[in-house]
Amino acid sequence: MSVWRRVLLAVVCGVAVASVYAAQPVLEPMGRDLGVPAELTGWIVAIGQVGYLAGLVLLVPLGDLLDRRRLIAGHLALTGSGMVVTASAQAAWAALAGLAVAGVFAVVVQTTVAYAASVSAPGERGASIGVVTSGVVVGILGGRVLAGALAAVWGWRSVYLVLAVLAFALAGLVLAVLPAEARSGRIPYGRVVASLGGLLRERLFLTRGLITFFLFASFGTLWSGMALPLAGAPWQLSEAQIGLFGVAGLAGALGAARAGRWADSGRAVAVTGLALALLAASWAGIAQLPWSLWLLAAGVFLLDFAVQAAHVSNQHLLTTAHPDRTSSVIGGYMVFYSLGSALGAAATTVVFASAGWTGSSLLGAGFAVCALAVWAIDRRPGVRRPSVAR
Repeated sequence: MSVWRRVLLAVVCGVAVASVYAAQPVLEPMGRDLGVPAELTGWIVAIGQVGYLAGLVLLVPLGDLLDRRRLIAGHLALTGSGMVVTASAQAAWAALAGLAVAGVFAVVVQTTVAYAASVSAPGERGASIGVVTSGVVVGILGGRVLAGALAAVWGWRSVYLVLAVLAFALAGLVLAVLPAEARSGRIPYGRVVASLGGLLRERLFLTRGLITFFLFASFGTLWSGMALPLAGAPWQLSEAQIGLFGVAGLAGALGAARAGRWADSGRAVAVTGLALALLAASWAGIAQLPWSLWLLAAGVFLLDFAVQAAHVSNQHLLTTAHPDRTSSVIGGYMVFYSLGSALGAAATTVVFASAGWTGSSLLGAGFAVCALAVWAIDRRPGVRRPSVAR
């Protein structure tokens, strides 16, 4: 798989995931313009997440039945349509409907990762996954910075118009330049969806799912809670200044893109363990937020490096173990990601209100230690493991 095709798929992932997270930096003006009460503006982000979770279960398995290239193009076009509805909405219900549609079809990210894994040579699968999933990080972190900049100049609607244009353009480009996949489509769709439950009986899938659940709970604890103490005393940073910490996170995550090559060389399990240890250690710097922004930035860098390295390694192991059903296994795996992210986001604000940033930091570190414990238990002598997890 050529480098430029990997980059194209990474851009697809970035645009798709940005459609889910773009509302975060523009919640206040968006809610005010649409008449949404302040206490309910969280639904502007939540509705996209709910749609995304539904898409993981209902749409991602289609990649094991149909040509993924056409699925990617179709889902991008529908994501763009949802963005158009949101950008032109004059009422809250219309904007939420558009965001829900965009969230459902933003699971094109998982279909794209599965496509990259399936068309890559076995010795390059990890490298492809590493590059393509780096687009997800750019979309989550870089998308926030871009959304804030666009909204400051042209208003929040411009954010969704730009995303729509990008989605439509990428849909056409995907059809024009990517090779098609042969799919028989003879397996009933219902059977493919039902088989997701069977994965829970597989040790490799369950272990990697639990690791990613705690991994992204730790990630969500940071990124959903950090703005609260930074906006207060003693720092009292503006939204734009807080957003700059996304650059540190982005640098860390992109630095871990090489984790795919480490996985290709047979070190996926070892890389996961090291990454989880670094994740736990990163909270020592993050906890210094009330006293040092430099130590906070270092911790943010280390945390995002660790999250991306472990995430790439997990997906490499799963797609190697299930080469004929990469879409289904990644879709099921990402359910753990969604649930973990939601737990971290919900828990950090509650803990911060009662125990301050020290409490939130202990929470994030606790999630990291839980992930490391799952990894360590799976590595105990005498535990039977699949051959891919050496």
